[in-house]
Amino acid sequence: MTETEGVIKYHLNHRNQALSADCNLKLIEAWRTLLYKLELIGQDKNKYDGLGYGNISQRAALNSNQFIITGTQTGHLAHLSTADYALITATSLAENQISSQGLSQPSSEALTHASVYRARPAVQAVIHVHCPAIWQQTDTLQLSYTAAEIRYGSVAMACAVQQLVQKQPDHCQLFSMLGHQDGIVSYGESLAAAGSILIETLAKAISLASSD
Repeated sequence: MTETEGVIKYHLNHRNQALSADCNLKLIEAWRTLLYKLELIGQDKNKYDGLGYGNISQRAALNSNQFIITGTQTGHLAHLSTADYALITATSLAENQISSQGLSQPSSEALTHASVYRARPAVQAVIHVHCPAIWQQTDTLQLSYTAAEIRYGSVAMACAVQQLVQKQPDHCQLFSMLGHQDGIVSYGESLAAAGSILIETLAKAISLASSD
């Protein structure tokens, strides 16, 4: 890789204030825990410069532009508390800017998540993982992808993702980030939908690999 993973590249306006007590994180934390156990979210000293990888988000409410996302560099934690999540309150792709609230700053991929939500109002959840099994078979699986020259966490990536998601058929809710090693993004009208297409695609990738 030519760039350091996990570094926030957008301009951040963050309020270090606890999330509301009525913020229900049980389902997003359940999915995040599953993805951690599958090593799709995590941290490995031998990968990605030893920094944490992967993140997950959900809209704060139906028809809201705000969303909850895992905090930056929380990949090493098996379980997250409310203090490890952030609320994205406003975003601007044009200005490369995010406003947020929480006891943790948001993931470095928050702008990418925002671009998915902007592109598809029906989407309620976005999952970004690192999955070599899927990423390495992007062509074989006929997956959509962002170009290799577009780096993670950049305005160019956010814009590319928004355009890609707008063009994808409704049944195609997963894509590779070729400029972000092993980076895979899935999304859907629920956390279950986003998680299911990810797991289904992983199963296909494993099946293809075993038949080689």
